[in-house]
Amino acid sequence: MNILVIVAHPDDEVLGMGGTILKHAKKGDNVSIAYLTTGIASRRSTNYKTNSKYEITKKQENDVKKQIIELQKDAKKVCKLLKVKKTVFYDFPDNELDTVSLLKIIKTIEDLIMEIKPERIYTSHFGDLNVDHRIVYESVLTAIRPHEMKVKELLCFELLSSTEWSFSYDFKPNYFIDIKNEIENKVNAMKLYKNEIRKYPHPRSIESIKHTAGKWGTVSGFIAAEAFQLIRKFEK
Repeated sequence: MNILVIVAHPDDEVLGMGGTILKHAKKGDNVSIAYLTTGIASRRSTNYKTNSKYEITKKQENDVKKQIIELQKDAKKVCKLLKVKKTVFYDFPDNELDTVSLLKIIKTIEDLIMEIKPERIYTSHFGDLNVDHRIVYESVLTAIRPHEMKVKELLCFELLSSTEWSFSYDFKPNYFIDIKNEIENKVNAMKLYKNEIRKYPHPRSIESIKHTAGKWGTVSGFIAAEAFQLIRKFEK
């Protein structure tokens, strides 16, 4: 099976479905991941912390460019650990996808789908607090409209520090994948994002990742699980 994961930022893939990615790879599925934005520039900072100022100096801009390259290197290490076949990086503006023509994003995704020909696509949830996550979902859904792209299944996942911070919380999972044997590698993958991981009780902490897998496990009868919302499925 050809699997395509479309996310806004490096680390979204691990937080949302790191265990499932590895599980697909173990089964022999071809997993591709597309990162649509640079994933870091919106912080307007050179120390990986969020700066409240919007405008930045030329020096800060150059430093952020170096951070983007470093983040992509981390993403490649993650994909190697999770046995991903193909990674694609785009350079849409981080946390400013709402400044880009939606048609341009849709066409980018259409081209990607034509190349990879996925049977199943995973992406972020439509109710997320993060604007990039919402726009990625909307763009994917438009790109795979039934009469244009014959993608059989579309599922979306929650993203820690985004989905649960949206009020009201609209993530309603109805599809669960057992990741008992993959949870440790999911944690190890997140550790490779050395500048994105946070200390507990932040949602992007190791403890939170494990707690969340355990929570969805209790919902589905597994030791550890990842949860998804099945948006659409076609079957002949």
